[in-house]
Amino acid sequence: MSVLAWRPELPGITEVFHARFTDHAYPAHVHDTWALMIVDSGRVDFALDRARHGAGLPETVVLLPPGVVHDGRTVTEAGVRKRVLYLDTSVLPAGLTGAAVDAPLLYDAALRARIHGLHRALGGRELFEAESRLAFVRERLRQRLSGRGPAGAQPPGVRLAVRLRELLDARAVEGITLREAAAVLGEAHPTHLVRSFSRAFGLPPHAYLTARRVEAARRLLLAGMRTAEVAAAVGFHDQAHLTRHFGRHVGVTPARFARSGRS
Repeated sequence: MSVLAWRPELPGITEVFHARFTDHAYPAHVHDTWALMIVDSGRVDFALDRARHGAGLPETVVLLPPGVVHDGRTVTEAGVRKRVLYLDTSVLPAGLTGAAVDAPLLYDAALRARIHGLHRALGGRELFEAESRLAFVRERLRQRLSGRGPAGAQPPGVRLAVRLRELLDARAVEGITLREAAAVLGEAHPTHLVRSFSRAFGLPPHAYLTARRVEAARRLLLAGMRTAEVAAAVGFHDQAHLTRHFGRHVGVTPARFARSGRS
């Protein structure tokens, strides 16, 4: 197992993540960014919005949109080598989420070549070159995702789930109980909140909140904050609590993840 992660000085990319896993399974979680992945060897299997997909062909690009539940696992005995770019909505607008959910696997050799070139520029700290390459990656992605209409009106259960997600986002650090959330949202039954949220997003509220905290921890660790300070800053009880969940979501400990960014 090996991981290399860092935050480049390039607007639009919040994290670069290179990893080799022999056997790792990600729990269901969400990102607040786009995850753009290429697989260099091996094969991965993932579920996005309850539909399962597999990626491993050389020309395949995986694009996972923000705010949509997904998991992931290694499915080859020799493991998997992958490279991921986490892109904010200045690169791809959130309005393209529906298109990405419909088609998270892009069989596009030219796009994959552009992403490979971008990784090489970022690894060499060639930021001017990387900026140019990112522009071509963005152009190709927008071309592939364009042409789909907006989603229709949301049913009441989904609207309640969206309001709960917004509340969890606002209270990610300090947390909130289901009873408190029900009172804020005017819902008499906390269990209805859990059911609505799970149906809409594919995971229960507590798992969503944990994933958001792990995402925040990644950014702070790459910014140089100490692990114990990160745990408190993002809402975990202590460093051990952060380490347990971080390992499940990222595949390595927070300390090892942070060291990879300084190597």
